[in-house]
Amino acid sequence: MFFIFDVETIPDFEFVRHVIDEPEEDEDELLLQASEELARNSSGFLPPMFHRMVSWVGLWIENNGMPKQKVSWHGTDERQGLEQLFDALSTYKDFGLIHHNGRGFDLPLLTYRAMKHSLQMPMRLNHYDIKYRYSNDNVDLLDEFSNYGASSWPKLKHLGHLIDIPFKQTGEGNEVLEMYRRGELPEIEHYCYEDVMATYVVWLHLKYTVGDINKELFDNLNKRAMGKLKEIQAG
Repeated sequence: MFFIFDVETIPDFEFVRHVIDEPEEDEDELLLQASEELARNSSGFLPPMFHRMVSWVGLWIENNGMPKQKVSWHGTDERQGLEQLFDALSTYKDFGLIHHNGRGFDLPLLTYRAMKHSLQMPMRLNHYDIKYRYSNDNVDLLDEFSNYGASSWPKLKHLGHLIDIPFKQTGEGNEVLEMYRRGELPEIEHYCYEDVMATYVVWLHLKYTVGDINKELFDNLNKRAMGKLKEIQAG
């Protein structure tokens, strides 16, 4: 089994105030201040340690790519969200992961936040098969397409444009904070679900391109996945 997943976050402003000298009072100004001091950039996007989770979506698929079950969560109680995610990951003893930049962001984030809440992660997440960078059980599309950093890292929406599929119809990552402030948590989860389906579609195309699945299976799975993606984007 494989677990295709994505996590949506907002800055952990309380934690940021603890580590910044003379923090700004306004959250937006604090975010820029933290970005310059902690991330050495002015983008406003912080390293995973300084985020907290507000939603996640996972899709269980068979090893041949056949979808099996969707699981998800959104809310303000991060500890509850982590517990539900770890419980979902305990469904199967052996599983692989598929994601886009999960090694660089989502997986480190889960470790930081589990440690903050004194939670124990599923043992499989720290298993050699998952931690090994070149593992077939932990597929990061950034590594797959960049030849493990030898080439540039592609954005998910650019991969969608490459195969003539529009992604990111419900929002961009930098809009999640504003959505959260407006209380649009179900919408954040919906956006996260679109990301997961987009990741699944790109993974299917990659598997077909490199010859891991045949055309008949690809056509069947891709047709179903595109139908679900269009349904999400319309909803």
